Amino acid sequence: SSLASDSVVFQTTTSSQSRSNKQPDKQPNNQTNNQLTMTKEQLQLSLYASQLKNVAGIAKGTSDPFAIVTLLANEPNETPRVLGKTEVIKNSLSPNWTTAFLFDYELGKETHVNVQVIDEVRKTSDKPMGSAVFEIGDVLGSPGSVKAKKFKKGGILYARVQKAAPKSAGKLALRLRGIKLKNVEGMFKKSDPFFEVRRTYAGPGGGSWTPVYRSQHVKNNLNPKWGPATIDVNVLCDGNLDRRLQVSIWDHEGDGKHDSMGAFETSVNELLKAAGSGTFTSKKGSKSYGTIAVDECKITGADTSTSETVIVNSAAADPSIPVMPVAQFGNMNLGGGAATPPRKPTFVDYISGNCELNMCVAIDFTGSNGDPRRPGTLHHFSPSGQMNGYEKAIAGVGNILAKYDIDQRFPVYGFGAKYGGIVRHCFQVGQEKEVHGVKGILDAYRGVFKTPLTMSGPTVFAEVIPFAAAQAKSRLQTHPLSYTILLLLTDGAVTDVQATKQALASIADAPLSIVIVGIGNADFSAMQFLDDFEKRSNMNRDIVQFVQFNAHEFDKTSLTRATLEEIPDQLVQFFHTRGIMPQPGNNISTSRIPVEDYNEEADIDLSMDYGADGEIALNADQPAAFIDNSYEAGLGGVKIMAPPSTNSQGYNPDATAPVMTTPAMAPPSTN
Repeated sequence: SSLASDSVVFQTTTSSQSRSNKQPDKQPNNQTNNQLTMTKEQLQLSLYASQLKNVAGIAKGTSDPFAIVTLLANEPNETPRVLGKTEVIKNSLSPNWTTAFLFDYELGKETHVNVQVIDEVRKTSDKPMGSAVFEIGDVLGSPGSVKAKKFKKGGILYARVQKAAPKSAGKLALRLRGIKLKNVEGMFKKSDPFFEVRRTYAGPGGGSWTPVYRSQHVKNNLNPKWGPATIDVNVLCDGNLDRRLQVSIWDHEGDGKHDSMGAFETSVNELLKAAGSGTFTSKKGSKSYGTIAVDECKITGADTSTSETVIVNSAAADPSIPVMPVAQFGNMNLGGGAATPPRKPTFVDYISGNCELNMCVAIDFTGSNGDPRRPGTLHHFSPSGQMNGYEKAIAGVGNILAKYDIDQRFPVYGFGAKYGGIVRHCFQVGQEKEVHGVKGILDAYRGVFKTPLTMSGPTVFAEVIPFAAAQAKSRLQTHPLSYTILLLLTDGAVTDVQATKQALASIADAPLSIVIVGIGNADFSAMQFLDDFEKRSNMNRDIVQFVQFNAHEFDKTSLTRATLEEIPDQLVQFFHTRGIMPQPGNNISTSRIPVEDYNEEADIDLSMDYGADGEIALNADQPAAFIDNSYEAGLGGVKIMAPPSTNSQGYNPDATAPVMTTPAMAPPSTN
């Protein structure tokens, strides 16, 4: 089979029209009438695998793997669908696919994909080699924006995401010709040369050359004239025309074990200068293996405007496994004309550029929450295991933010309770200064009622907010790209509005955003002062978002989108106005990427229908393409379930929630 294949960039989007009925407004008294304006970016997913199990069969050679990517459904009104498949890599158990998949990314909305690797068998049925489920934000938040998972049958699948280019850098039209190449085939045969254009990328596994384009091979010819290559410049070099590239020459072998015929390093700019008359020497070590002439090289179709619109291309050449962090924000000059100004980095640029996202939680223990021993009160723990509002907010928002916190250590504070007869407006919750994981936050919250605590009042934010800001500033001293989100949960309006305003104004220079979630049925109209407070108080940035939990109680995605919608812009504004830019990732070996074990409940082979026209679709009776999106499910990892049913009261994911074990609760102290 041919080495060259048309590259495919698959795109998935959700129209704003289909989402409008799920998007609440941030206003305290009108949270479901207006559509959220989310900070949305496009991410590009690429895949490669290593040490796959050979399923071809005895005496049938080596498997020819390709991957099918399926977007799983997260909500009752969503339908799972196959996004597409990669090219087939012949005779390889460590395939490096070039096909890319694009996703709309929002911080507050999870996107799960199933990746199924299959051995192509031409005369009989294809054979599954393994499946894995990835959440796109989870991959983005991992070191180097790479995540790896084991297959049940053996082998490891790697998923990598990077930000899709904000605009097209055009296509590189390239024609190369070999002159007197060295024959590596043997005495009585001639080599069948083809070439690859390769690049490196930052992050884990980024030190090696990765193919971006493969040409067709030319049989029995040491002076080959290869056909024209068309390569997306964004994929090739991220629009940086001086980025180092490698052109490697190979002798094609049917078993996939191709022999090297040398290589040379260059850049797009050097290839452009060599067009028509320039040559390069292909070397293997210090020995020459012949000459490569550049008969044609030019860039066409580049977008030279300053627009930030994302342009998705179906390139005519193989895109590479893409780079992870996009850490270069300098000018791009396509040869002629003035350089465009550097673009402003985005949230994804910072997250993939070594930004450390931290979360801390503050919980309201004032007496207005009610006696936690009584069902129906806000801190009551149900014997059935159904979460209360505080637990749901922690689980829903916490599981999103935890994806971007490398050490998974979270401080938990309380306010509005008495210890030793003294009202405390900022005290440690739990036995440790920082607990591990979202489960640790919930355990610390539940365990506080075993301590000699008296639920008291008033509702005061003016101590916990400055304390969280001080901790955020302290982290910034040791990590210049550290940013903190304070998740503050309360059952009522703040008592001293003026003191809260002063506290907020005093911490405007901190690397901190505050998300306040109102729990229960209280009148939160007094919290209206939080909206546009920064404008009326001459603060230089917006750092507060208020959301009423009851408007989203039965829709976790609605809650997380409403609470986190402003975080990306707040983070970018803080760093960019201070001249702090994303950092380049560090190149480390692929062997150092953490590998997750196979998840029997999630990593399931999907049943596919193959159309006569080559189209792939999910089997109509497909029970394993829906994500359990309940608040409880997120604590134990991804779970796949049958299609959720709906009823007149709306989708309630807690109706079938598994029973959870809750700790015994001591009565509040009466000291």
